Amino acid sequence: MTRPVIVAIDGPSGAGKSTVAKMLAERLGVPYIDTGAMYRAIGLAARRSGIRLPIEEPEAVVRLTQSLSLGIETGARMRVTVNGEDVTEAIREPEISRYASAVSAIPGVRRRLVAEQRRLAAESGGVMEGRDIGTKVFPDTPHKFFLTAPLPVRARRRAAELDARGTPQSQADVLAEMEKRDFDDANRAESPLTCDETYVLVDSGDRDAPAVAAEIERRVRGSM
Repeated sequence: MTRPVIVAIDGPSGAGKSTVAKMLAERLGVPYIDTGAMYRAIGLAARRSGIRLPIEEPEAVVRLTQSLSLGIETGARMRVTVNGEDVTEAIREPEISRYASAVSAIPGVRRRLVAEQRRLAAESGGVMEGRDIGTKVFPDTPHKFFLTAPLPVRARRRAAELDARGTPQSQADVLAEMEKRDFDDANRAESPLTCDETYVLVDSGDRDAPAVAAEIERRVRGSM
């Protein structure tokens, strides 16, 4: 029996993971699974329930996570629902990025979502992007890529993305928030953002998404 193809794309904010992963999934004919959207959904639910940053009672977030019905629809465009409500757009608000980073550091939250990510990919494979796909979620996949770019480039991209969504922030503010999230993600106790020797390092700083997706596709097909 042929095992489903699972491609892990990890990396910091603004490196282009989502765009590249979507293109790659289409090229390979497998689902695109945005694991970050799951953490954003929990972050959104936490904010709506009155939990404030910094999170002082992580167990309250764990209980909230266990009580939620989280729906993930993979396809041409991944959609996320929480208790039946489509929150695909709501989770992209700038403040939810900070909540996502905070809730993703809570072990109980990660355990629930990692189980869901494994279930989704086990069915038909997929291109999964996040921060610990290759280290914790699917450490045995032979297709592991760490996508990165210089911080100023990533901040410029994210500022342009927020502007296009109608939620503009200054590039200086975006850069400061991104720098803090980089630090938090790399230094958290639970599943920190790590690039080890099992990854192929891919720098997207001076290349567009189609070129990066094409390179990763060549590498994946070459090792299948």
